[in-house]
Amino acid sequence: MKYQIIPVTPFQQNCSVIWCDTTLKAAVIDPGGDIERVLTEVNKLGLTVEKILLTHGHIDHVGGAQKLASSLNVPIVGPHIADKFWLDSLPKQSQNFGFPAVEVFAPTQYLTEGDEVNVGEQLLSVIHCPGHTPGHIVFFSKLSGLAWVGDVLFRSSIGRTDFPQSNHQDLVNSITQKLWPLGNHVSFIPGHGPMSTFAEEREHNPFVADQLLG
Repeated sequence: MKYQIIPVTPFQQNCSVIWCDTTLKAAVIDPGGDIERVLTEVNKLGLTVEKILLTHGHIDHVGGAQKLASSLNVPIVGPHIADKFWLDSLPKQSQNFGFPAVEVFAPTQYLTEGDEVNVGEQLLSVIHCPGHTPGHIVFFSKLSGLAWVGDVLFRSSIGRTDFPQSNHQDLVNSITQKLWPLGNHVSFIPGHGPMSTFAEEREHNPFVADQLLG
């Protein structure tokens, strides 16, 4: 699995263009905004986008999804249906966070634990990781040892749990019971900031390091 990270929106959210090197079929994960930049990168790479993938319903991750889907005539896939209330609140989110106005939309398909998503000949596993939001999902490429974790986990930090229907213990459980078993070798692309590995976070993350949680 190949990828290009494109920071978008004033929140510098890590939108990712991912693609199968054999077919040049691609997906865009979490297009929160700055869609022209995303389209420019897609064209530069010579890719054919098949779908848009969403990890969760916060505006900095989904704010450009409908516009991009319409531009490319592709489906929006994800997140888990438990984040429907976040997608339904997009007009209010745009006002609260000073984003351009975004209308309510529904994805073509919601995802759940155990689903799989194809990108060309590559396969992504879907892992439901509630905590930051109740419907947050993670996309995992076993073949590449790569995970797109949205706002579940960051380098040296974890997602916020002060939003409606957030839950700190659920978030810790998602990280330790669902992400860590994927393997210490796994590299992850968070929703914001630099990449890291599960090994690094298990050793040094001040919220979920192994020595802190026993």
